[in-house]
Amino acid sequence: MVGAHLAQALVERGVVYRLSRRKARRRVLQALFAADIARISGEAALEQVLEGKSLGPGDISFAQKLVRGVEENREKLDELLDKYAIGWPVERMSVVDRNILRLGLYELMFLQEEIPPSVAINEAVELAKIFSSEEASAFVNGILDTIRRDLEEGRVGM
Repeated sequence: MVGAHLAQALVERGVVYRLSRRKARRRVLQALFAADIARISGEAALEQVLEGKSLGPGDISFAQKLVRGVEENREKLDELLDKYAIGWPVERMSVVDRNILRLGLYELMFLQEEIPPSVAINEAVELAKIFSSEEASAFVNGILDTIRRDLEEGRVGM
């Protein structure tokens, strides 16, 4: 009985929703990484990554939206990353770091209505901690937070 009450409380507070989105972001990062390495479409890579994995329909839709958005806006995302990652052109970044940055930046720039900037940055930092390194997480945080500030002050055009 206690387990059912706890589960309901977590759902009501949105914890389960956030955790499932975190899981979706991990799959998205894996797909973007695979697409970058294998030079295939992100959607094809996502299909492969999701094969046999359990994600709810809403999470799959969210993952597809993220992959599509990053791919459709890659040029603009990379231009901004080149501008803000001084001394680190996108093509010199590790494959995992540049895809974490692309994902976080896409959420910051194009999903502000759906995802608060602090959440987008935090999720990107967490991905860096899991899939890259502590140094990378600080790098990701610094770049995305600087872009966030400039977006809020109108110094970055969409």
